[in-house]
Amino acid sequence: MTGTGGSLRFLGAADTVTGSRFLVERAGRRVLVDCGLFQGFKVLRARNRAPFPIDPSSIDAVILTHAHLDHSGYLPALVRDGFDGPIFASEGTAELCGILLPDSAHLLEEEARAAARGGWSRHEHPRPLYDTHDVERAMHLMDPVAFHEPQRIGDEFEFSLIRAGHILGAAGVALRLGDRVVRFTGDLGRPDDPLMPPPEELGTCDILVTESTYGDHSHGLADPQVVLGEIVRRVAAAGGVVLIPAFAVGRTETILLHLSRLRAAGDIPDIPIFVNSPMAVSVVDVYRRHAAEHRIDQAELDRMYDLATMIRSVDDSKLLNLRGGPMIIISASGMLTGGRVLHHLVAYGPDPKNAIVLTGFQAGGTRGAALLAGADTLRIFGKDVAVRAEVHHLHTMSAHADARQTIDWMRTGSRPSMVYVTHGEPAAADALRLRIERELHWAARVPEQGEKVTI
Repeated sequence: MTGTGGSLRFLGAADTVTGSRFLVERAGRRVLVDCGLFQGFKVLRARNRAPFPIDPSSIDAVILTHAHLDHSGYLPALVRDGFDGPIFASEGTAELCGILLPDSAHLLEEEARAAARGGWSRHEHPRPLYDTHDVERAMHLMDPVAFHEPQRIGDEFEFSLIRAGHILGAAGVALRLGDRVVRFTGDLGRPDDPLMPPPEELGTCDILVTESTYGDHSHGLADPQVVLGEIVRRVAAAGGVVLIPAFAVGRTETILLHLSRLRAAGDIPDIPIFVNSPMAVSVVDVYRRHAAEHRIDQAELDRMYDLATMIRSVDDSKLLNLRGGPMIIISASGMLTGGRVLHHLVAYGPDPKNAIVLTGFQAGGTRGAALLAGADTLRIFGKDVAVRAEVHHLHTMSAHADARQTIDWMRTGSRPSMVYVTHGEPAAADALRLRIERELHWAARVPEQGEKVTI
């Protein structure tokens, strides 16, 4: 490939954390890096229902950084509306998408049916954003590729996947357009993550598109395992329930690892632990198959998963709400946007002897963010539910690099001509931009939603 680059258009994650979608164009070809759902405030979620900004059939290929829905969750809608090119992803990401996307469709379908029955939708005939048939079509387009193995998309593009830490299969993308290289961080993992290895070095690039989820934040020095142990001991002594909303991919594994180590050290009592998320249960097999990609050995991985009872059926899920404490329930979703955790929140949220432990970023507009802001009632299934349980936030358990770790990672590469700061709330994105300019003396800016730049 010869000549200069093309253009980059920010179709998502430009004024918020979610909806990761970056369109790169060159010589008539189009590549979409990530195809995520917008989550959080209603005005953001409404973007999922709006027509895609360009004709999906005009996109030649999609490259996924990882499987979380804010990076992959719009794929079925894109395929439904005409996209039929390859979807490139790491093997781990492809396998996890085979679990997350069907689950997303199921929840969307279930939510539409519940809204129709309950009459709490403004639409007379509520319809899901996409369905299981759309997911099946999208999965047929999935094309797993190896890390560091260059891939061509016509004569205009070449790309490689670079390990990003964060979750199983997560990648950064190095996309070459002629003599220009654009580097996308995806979600950048932590150097000190207990489960996943650190992200690989930045290296050389002309343009860097970085996430900024924790761009104004430090994870601090508090050990999340110690804090979690203190909460479990106190709540268990009162006969309460520790409810841990957790992302089914990655976060559930980290929580189980901490609980396993606490149990082995005798730092928490031997109370029942349940994982109640069909998706999280399915993910277990994927993590076991890719044991070589973790920091921990097979023996500790087995101990971690043997610790908990995996809940599969709806009936067993309902029984947990009648069981009472002491016990620990780990259930999706991590931001309380849907899933079985909402039923547990209805059952156990009103009791002050229980605890709700939030373990990661809570996007604005989600129930998790509302709890952190001090809300004492939450709207769930069309009703207001009182929340009197303790609420804790273990932000130190996040799988994202914080601001200092992100800056330190950038030091592993050469100076790009521009850094575009994305995938963060406005305050976080601007704070990271300022640090990049002041500490690294690199040019940086926060792009606007829909903005198009030359690269």
